[in-house]
Amino acid sequence: MAKRITIDPITRLEGHGKIEIFLNDNGNVEKAFFQVPELRGFEKFSEGRMAEEMARITPKICGVCPTAHHMASGKALDDLFHVTPPSPAKKIRELINSAFLAEDHTLHFFFLGGPDFIVGPQAPAGERNILGVIQKVGLDAGKKVIDIRKRLRNIITKQGGRVIHPVCNLPGGVSKGVTKEDREEYIQTGKDAVEFARFALKAFEDIVLKNKEYVDIIVGDIYKHKTYYMGLVDEDNKVNFYDGDIRVVDPEGKEFARFKPREYLNHIEEHVEPWSYMKFPYLKDIGWKGFIDGKGSGVYRVAPLARLNVSDGMATPLAQVEYEKMYNILGGKPAHNTLAYHWARLVELLYAAERLLELAQDEEILDPDVRNIPTAVPDEGIGVVEAPRGTLYHHYKTDDNGVITGVNLIVATVNNAASICMSIEKAAKGLIKEGKVSEGLLNMVEMAFRAYDPCLACATHSLPGHMPLEINIRDHEANIIETVRRL
Repeated sequence: MAKRITIDPITRLEGHGKIEIFLNDNGNVEKAFFQVPELRGFEKFSEGRMAEEMARITPKICGVCPTAHHMASGKALDDLFHVTPPSPAKKIRELINSAFLAEDHTLHFFFLGGPDFIVGPQAPAGERNILGVIQKVGLDAGKKVIDIRKRLRNIITKQGGRVIHPVCNLPGGVSKGVTKEDREEYIQTGKDAVEFARFALKAFEDIVLKNKEYVDIIVGDIYKHKTYYMGLVDEDNKVNFYDGDIRVVDPEGKEFARFKPREYLNHIEEHVEPWSYMKFPYLKDIGWKGFIDGKGSGVYRVAPLARLNVSDGMATPLAQVEYEKMYNILGGKPAHNTLAYHWARLVELLYAAERLLELAQDEEILDPDVRNIPTAVPDEGIGVVEAPRGTLYHHYKTDDNGVITGVNLIVATVNNAASICMSIEKAAKGLIKEGKVSEGLLNMVEMAFRAYDPCLACATHSLPGHMPLEINIRDHEANIIETVRRL
């Protein structure tokens, strides 16, 4: 009987990771580890660069969520240079960010997470992909997915300068305004995105919620953790992707903390483990108690379900209806069902589309006043936005010349790192019994992390401060003649 099961690489995510599962003598799971074996180190090699370059450097952390990094960086630079962008500039940024959130949530549901439900959690691996999804929902639906993603990305291209690694944000505003012609296009895209989001929610209802087997998996104990939750909210405690206060609620849904972005270090600390380059943030006032859930643990979660759990509702009408429906079916707030992240993601898709439409229809977005030029000496700046994968923190320090001297990034997925480890281990223990495994069963273990839509490339760290290195020197016959190691 195998004592060790390795899933390497794990699939349908951004970045590289693997799962190591260790069995006891009875073939049951004793321990499971979620490892991130890649190191990026953006925080370190940003040092020595001019601060205004950060909005162009940090989006290159990731090709999936560069817009979120560009937005957080833009806000951090505003704070660092002590300048407030004009209102039209803020609305243009939020318009771009809303288009991005809608496009990215569409990507995850139909391409990455959705195949587990639309096609089936134990369907053949070759069918659990976008082609299997199209076969299930129909070719016309597949065309809708491709069309709306293309048009949403076109908004980012036009206003952001390019869809991958945008360049529009400057300290104090943005590089260009919105033309009347582009605004009309954005309005129509917003209207169509709203209808597409409603279509996606209907598909989820018909395919997932009407399937008792799927509902039992979602509400079952295998995919459930009672944790704290964190997310941005506006002054009315409604979900906000671009601005607001950071709110934390406990496992019972009671407010635990509410703070401004500049106060984040008073509430968050970061733990490291020797077996992963990923950091493990936790709530400072509770402390690191290990990979456990409950009110006594400092572990918290971010991203779609967490944002809905910390809020008192959605700021747009159609999304609010879906928000209420979700919690009615799940039995109230907060919902601790990890697989409900997929459902919450679709509610947010509708909110992002509605918000995009609201901003595109706002006359002020045509105002050419889109930047205030900084005049103060830069020193320290913090910017926070909600990325698709959760709350994203950018923190920069400079000398008087604006040269970066220190950077701290708490990237969206990193907030969920501890919970992802816990979810994988709980799923493995609940699914693998007496050493009996199958490809479909291992996919159901992977489903525990896939719900979080992890992006593992972002700002992973090395515990010893550098990356272990091994170089093998070979002769002309490929024989190793010397090995050089840096541990």
